[in-house]
Amino acid sequence: MSAVATGVGLAVPGAPSATDLTTRSAEGAAPFDPAARIGKKGLRYLDQATRLALCAGRDALNAAGLLTGDARLTATGGGAPVVDAELLVPAESVAVVVSSNFGNLDSVCEVATTIGSDGGTRLLSPVYAPRLSSNVTASEVAIRFGLRGPNLMMCNGPTSGLDAVHWAMVLLSGDRARHVLVVGAEPANDIVGRLTGHEYPFDGAAALVLESPGTAGERGAPVLAGLGGYVRTGGLADCVSALGGAPRAWFAPHQASAEVLPGVLRHRLEDRWGPASGALGVLQCAAAAGHFADGGEGPVHAVAGTDADDAVAGLVLTSPDGATPRDGVTVPDAAVTGDEVSRA
Repeated sequence: MSAVATGVGLAVPGAPSATDLTTRSAEGAAPFDPAARIGKKGLRYLDQATRLALCAGRDALNAAGLLTGDARLTATGGGAPVVDAELLVPAESVAVVVSSNFGNLDSVCEVATTIGSDGGTRLLSPVYAPRLSSNVTASEVAIRFGLRGPNLMMCNGPTSGLDAVHWAMVLLSGDRARHVLVVGAEPANDIVGRLTGHEYPFDGAAALVLESPGTAGERGAPVLAGLGGYVRTGGLADCVSALGGAPRAWFAPHQASAEVLPGVLRHRLEDRWGPASGALGVLQCAAAAGHFADGGEGPVHAVAGTDADDAVAGLVLTSPDGATPRDGVTVPDAAVTGDEVSRA
């Protein structure tokens, strides 16, 4: 395996833990409240994707044993706010990779509308300036938690989440970081709804902490899943074929044909949580960790993108102990979860 996941964090309405991602849905769930999780201070001028990413990222860092504390901002005697958290490893050793295709789109559209209506920037507040940069979420995550390693933002279409996981593994293999926080976050708002045509897009974030097996072993960190081969191809069938092996389950894109991996347990997370765009790949990896925590066997394949997109990406995930599936275990034909979940 190229890397291992040692922490998972979620900011998903209706899914308190990774094991819930394949058994529950967003239907009827209250919207996620970032202020209740990480405090109101410091959130006012941030877009929703960044707020969600901070919550999921904080929980992943805590779960991996890299951070202690709530990471809330607290005021001190008229001085600059301080973060109620302590990073337990060197700041330069932790990288951040974030994936979001629509994260700051509402801010960009609001500014463009204001300029178009007024003919200038007179009515714009300076607080909008940082929110207009596509990398604002990755930057804010690093600033809040004091992470000074490489910092990357992926805005790469349907494959973006798995691409982010891949680049995290590249940073680890190239010794650019010892730990990588990977976050996938997407907001649900009127702008996203109008652009995509989706009535109920995903409104949440998922985060992983990735390390090399050696680093995790040195720290005594619990391994939640192993991450292995990554492929990127022009079509779904080619991607699944290139991943190889005999998966026990797979996380499929929403419109995956029933002819692909027939008889293999299939999870379509977007049927449960809404179209997730750049967050999907990270959400799939978090769900795979939940699959293993619930006793599920590996390997598991995560696949994002379809033949209608410019590319399809795939990733192999293995059980924490790296054990191969037991002989004689079968999966019922056409085993699918999530297909029948409707969104009211």
